[in-house]
Amino acid sequence: MNNEGYYKGTTTVGIVCSNGVVLATEKRATMGNLIASRDTKKIYRIADRMALTTAGSVGDAQRIARLASVELKLYELQRKAPMSIKAVSTLISNILWESRYFPYLIQLIIGGVDWSGPKIFSLDPIGGLLEEKKIVATGSGSPVAYGVLEDRYDDEMSVENGVDLAVRALRAAMKRDSASGDGIDIVRITQEGYFEEFREI
Repeated sequence: MNNEGYYKGTTTVGIVCSNGVVLATEKRATMGNLIASRDTKKIYRIADRMALTTAGSVGDAQRIARLASVELKLYELQRKAPMSIKAVSTLISNILWESRYFPYLIQLIIGGVDWSGPKIFSLDPIGGLLEEKKIVATGSGSPVAYGVLEDRYDDEMSVENGVDLAVRALRAAMKRDSASGDGIDIVRITQEGYFEEFREI
């Protein structure tokens, strides 16, 4: 496929903390060497205490986010209870696997808090699903982000400290990855709720 034809290039991170999860992304989308957008949405809220981050094709990401949101709402209407984070991740994994011959050009992080506590899962374009117990990063800037995350992660980290670590990892990635930049979107999810913020670079 010609990589010039769709928005791509990203750094996203997910961190499991003692009292919740932190998801964060930068804002830039590129088409080849062109900066196509400096204000791209890469975190989608799909339930009260659940979100997904996207790296890869913007159109594919938007479609998967819409599918996930609709499936969650249908499940809640039918079962009168929310779907677990693991179940949502498995559902999306199955959707990606069924499209493996014409795959969605995306990597996903799904995270949140449910009855079993804070959870994060990562998914590859053809449905590979892994539960991440501590940290995960996706996208073109992920190798740099991982260096910071691996060095500074602590099992007892609070979401407040997790936000600081996510920002540090993304800022490091943006210094080395030309496809990442233009500010940082952050989501904190705890039993108390879902909180969003934006940081300038």
